[in-house]
Amino acid sequence: MKRPIRILLAKIGLDGHDRGVKVLARSFREAGFEVIYTGLWQTCEATMYAAMQEDVDIVGASLLSAAHMTVVPELVRYRRELGVENIPILLGGIIPETDHETVLGMGVAAIFNPGASTADIVTRIREMVASSRSESDEDLVRGYKNREPVSLARLITRLQRDGLPGGIDLEQGKATIVGVTGAPGVGKSSFIGKLGGALRERGLKVAVLAVDPTSPINGGALLGDRLRMMRGKPDADFFIRSVASGDVQGGLGPKSEEIIRLFDGFDFDVVLVETVGAGQSDFTVREIVDHVLLLVMPESGDAIQFSKAGIMEIATHFVLNKCDLDGADATHAQMIGALGDSRPIWRISTINGEGIGDVADWLVQSRSR
Repeated sequence: MKRPIRILLAKIGLDGHDRGVKVLARSFREAGFEVIYTGLWQTCEATMYAAMQEDVDIVGASLLSAAHMTVVPELVRYRRELGVENIPILLGGIIPETDHETVLGMGVAAIFNPGASTADIVTRIREMVASSRSESDEDLVRGYKNREPVSLARLITRLQRDGLPGGIDLEQGKATIVGVTGAPGVGKSSFIGKLGGALRERGLKVAVLAVDPTSPINGGALLGDRLRMMRGKPDADFFIRSVASGDVQGGLGPKSEEIIRLFDGFDFDVVLVETVGAGQSDFTVREIVDHVLLLVMPESGDAIQFSKAGIMEIATHFVLNKCDLDGADATHAQMIGALGDSRPIWRISTINGEGIGDVADWLVQSRSR
């Protein structure tokens, strides 16, 4: 394979314990997989919808609530309805041996109960992916032109693996491209999730390209941005794709510009690009977007820090996040002192939902100019 195996891990239902699945996520990353973890309390619909957008090779569902006889038929149904029947479903958790045959007959590829060896699970996954699907270029192109999300997702994979097939005319669309950058932990993913929701309330179609770092040791990646963006019922006009940075420097991932063009040609109104967020050198995003939003948080620097070259220079707008914390007023004053008032500084709190609407309104207005 020319790219790492992609696996989506989900905790479905009301089970509030995810220690085990997080251990598995780390183990899969160390095995060189790209791991998308969607978090606790997911629905079957949201899980398979995420699997479709991410075009994963495997879905791993963790169940400790004895709900397998209810959950599995729903997972299989949504998999069929979304046109991703090629994606195998693995089931982990407490599944009585007496139910294994029935559950496998429902369409589950494999079941791993507590105590299963991680090495055995990794080996089984590799075997399944080795015999994975192939799809004609004609079908992909036709589906993309017909605005089918599953074809968009698979084209992104095709682009990253082998390049785009012939027959796709990526005409420039109407999308406003916005980069979102900032240090790790500043709240980029949560901000994008809230901003995307606000833009959808205003009638705009939104796509997100979220980049997370690739391990320089094993080539794996834990793609955790979607975890903070998924909200409630899936929305066909809010498309999220997670990618790993690979060997690309500057905060982006392989083929980022081409992926954005695919989104643009798919008639999205706004494309939000989240950088890795490694620090002051994440400035490559400026070359491929219309605006750059730099997120900072209270007590994250002083006037000298805000005056440094690099990422502070390429930002077109600033977002002071976590303004519910102490120190927000002082940080805001320091930013104004260092940056002046030529570039907007929005004060927001994603946890309280404050200020997000102002950013969304600005984006709507900027598109009408």
